Amino acid sequence: MMRWRRSWLACAALCAAALTCTAGARPAAAAGTTPAVHAALGRLWLGAAWYPEQWPESRWPKDLALMEAAGINVVRVDEFAWSTLEPQPGDYHFGWLARAIAAAARHHIYVVIGTPTDAPPVWLTNRYPQVLRIHADGRPAQHGNRRQFSYASPLYRKFCRDIVTRLAKRFGHNPDVIGWQIDNEYTNESYGPAAHRQFQQWLKRRFRSLAALNRAWTTAYWSQTYTAWNQIPLNDRPGNPGLMLAHRQFVTATWLSYQRNQLEALRAHIAPWQFVTTNIGGLGWSAHWNHYTITRPLDIAAWDDYVGEGQLDFYRNGAMSDFIRGLKRQDYWVMETQPGFVDWAPICNSLVKGGVRAMTWESIGHGADAVLFWQWRSALGGQEQYHGTLVGPDGKPEPLYAEIVRIGREFKRASQVIAGTTPRSQVALLLSYASRWAIDFQRQSVRYRQLDVLLDYYRPLEDLTHSVDIVSARAPLQRYKIVFAPSLNVISAKLARHLRRYVLGGGVLVLGPRSGMKDRYNRLNVERQPGPLVPLLGGRVQQYYALVSRVSVSGSMGRGTGRIWAEALTPHSSATRVLLRYGAGNAWLSGTPAALEHRYGRGAIIYLGTILNRRLMHAFVAHRLAAAGVRSPFGVLPRGVELMRRVGDGREVVIIINHGKRLRAVRLPYAMHDVLHPGRILRTVRLRSQGVAVLERPSIS
Repeated sequence: MMRWRRSWLACAALCAAALTCTAGARPAAAAGTTPAVHAALGRLWLGAAWYPEQWPESRWPKDLALMEAAGINVVRVDEFAWSTLEPQPGDYHFGWLARAIAAAARHHIYVVIGTPTDAPPVWLTNRYPQVLRIHADGRPAQHGNRRQFSYASPLYRKFCRDIVTRLAKRFGHNPDVIGWQIDNEYTNESYGPAAHRQFQQWLKRRFRSLAALNRAWTTAYWSQTYTAWNQIPLNDRPGNPGLMLAHRQFVTATWLSYQRNQLEALRAHIAPWQFVTTNIGGLGWSAHWNHYTITRPLDIAAWDDYVGEGQLDFYRNGAMSDFIRGLKRQDYWVMETQPGFVDWAPICNSLVKGGVRAMTWESIGHGADAVLFWQWRSALGGQEQYHGTLVGPDGKPEPLYAEIVRIGREFKRASQVIAGTTPRSQVALLLSYASRWAIDFQRQSVRYRQLDVLLDYYRPLEDLTHSVDIVSARAPLQRYKIVFAPSLNVISAKLARHLRRYVLGGGVLVLGPRSGMKDRYNRLNVERQPGPLVPLLGGRVQQYYALVSRVSVSGSMGRGTGRIWAEALTPHSSATRVLLRYGAGNAWLSGTPAALEHRYGRGAIIYLGTILNRRLMHAFVAHRLAAAGVRSPFGVLPRGVELMRRVGDGREVVIIINHGKRLRAVRLPYAMHDVLHPGRILRTVRLRSQGVAVLERPSIS
């Protein structure tokens, strides 16, 4: 169990006294224990990104008073402030940050410090141009933006470690600092000489010999065979699939070592009750690096939740929230949330009135313990002047501020009810970064978009169970009755053994199209799909086809169509059952199985070889859930209504949101307490558009 969680146990005796405290006030506790008590309580945190270095110090009290009035109890600071912290080499100015933290504390607001390494000062990049990131075309990045550094530069890491160490020594035991965020949205890799040499050295450590590398990458194809390590290229162009997969894995390893450099500096000096995280950008679904690997050594996972253009798609946003929760299989933080609108979308429209509140509560329902908005106040200059904020450049509240006040009031009421609860699922969706990368390298169809395929599975699972985990394919699976793997393209021998144990033990594994085509090196498996899982399935894929038009599909669960991708399956065992077949007139697919099922050990494996239309997909998922004994007491909800469950300590908390435009009613299976309206007990919930209900069932088995 991680060090931050361990520290909770040490302060358990203090929790009882603190339980009477409201979410907006400090609990009475012994000196130096306050942050640990708050961590142990698992309270709800509402916050914003605050940049005190951009404003006169005389303005701070007014901003902080407005934050306190809105119920904000945490701010993230400092992640872009290096030039203010160290305006000249070795000239450190930390006093302003200490005063800002103290000023926030006077308004009952805690602080998360962001390490400032995403935006190095100009003196550093001018004096040491070798730290600049090199684009794939050989051009160096220029100062004047952010992320212009090379993540592989040893010299840049030296400067990073110095500033982070000094910050940790100064604020690592400050009782008003509850956590640290390393850097900001790891994004851009470098293709410079340092990164190139490190890539070749990384390959040498991994393969140990050129013969092994050549064999793994099948370099005899097109005379790609390497006879020296320094011959291996580093670029962003399509090429050998093995090299491309290795590059993505190297990028992950390099960001991991970049992060470790700062993580070690922090943990050498900060108190155990201060957590460490980093914030994942790219709308959650970015594939620059393996999110599971990067978040593993951190205390909590965190991400930046944005919609961009349009309105909230609660299925997509819910899936991304579940994905972030699954990185460490525990509750998480939202370090940045869209405050109405952004400045980087094709059309930077605002979310509808009430949409920010609905989005915030959706995050809580899916396992967030904190939601922070980016940013508090509009910057007068810089590249993000038009981005939405809670307070305008004049320091006066924007129209959205009233919505934040309402959220803050609701968080205060719900904090103690939600404390200690988390989503708990009987079903999971499995992901693999090797598979994501392998398919993206060779999509075969521009319409095969992996997030869309994931959502095809997620929507019916969410509708029917109201709680879905999205986890690594290598995660422990014993707790799940059934798991779905939509595009598990790369199945190594080790992963195959892991999945086989799950099925033998009584689990149900549902594989989607393109599963098991590749091995760990991104080579084609010698066996046809699903590769090493063919013996479990008692069948295989005969051939795969990228579709130009839809094909008919039918079976005991109904009729529909397959689209984008279709695989003709062949059973090898009399015990293998055909669940779906392609209809006549589908050329190579006519009459062939589209889905197989095989009982194996105490469990079962199902292979679905196409992407079904929504109605048939819903029927397919419902059929599989029923067979696995998975059901929700809340049944089917009205269209546009989302229901989420958090459980813990014998309590059940249910959050219901009406994302639609019409009044909706939800009949509850049992009476529940209305948390946002104390004293009310409900059996039916009625919600207007963007309405939110938070309900508690105090005693469950």
